[in-house]
Amino acid sequence: MSISIRQARSDDVPDILRLIRALAAYEREPDAVKATEESLHAALFGASPRIWVHLAEQDGRAVGVALWFLTYSTWTGKPTLYLEDLFIEEAARGAGAGHALFRAVAAEAKARDCGRMDWAVLDWNEKAKGFYTRMGARPTSGWEVWRLEGAALEELAK
Repeated sequence: MSISIRQARSDDVPDILRLIRALAAYEREPDAVKATEESLHAALFGASPRIWVHLAEQDGRAVGVALWFLTYSTWTGKPTLYLEDLFIEEAARGAGAGHALFRAVAAEAKARDCGRMDWAVLDWNEKAKGFYTRMGARPTSGWEVWRLEGAALEELAK
């Protein structure tokens, strides 16, 4: 079985959403996905794209997704590539798709002169931690991820 990596096209949106939903199920939050084909299409292919996606294909079928965007680090003085999602379907794991996707995203970071790549890993996901460690990554220390959402965000934004 051959693995190939490519940037997403507009006709890939249904597969992207399918893989995002599969990731949510894997992360024990199957009902958390609010994204729609329409919202993904607008974010990826609208007038001002805000996110980018690479897909891993195995024999022509999308089996993995890497969704990322750019932020900025005032400390490095360069953009930071933030990897929001990296997911490979269970049946395709172990064939090199995850490694190939991660390499493709790292190449994007280099091409865009990013000072670093960041992402979050669930504290219980030891397989992911092991994967990232093998790629040469390390967890950060001293920083916690914080979030403002829902009613609290609405209230503060008044």
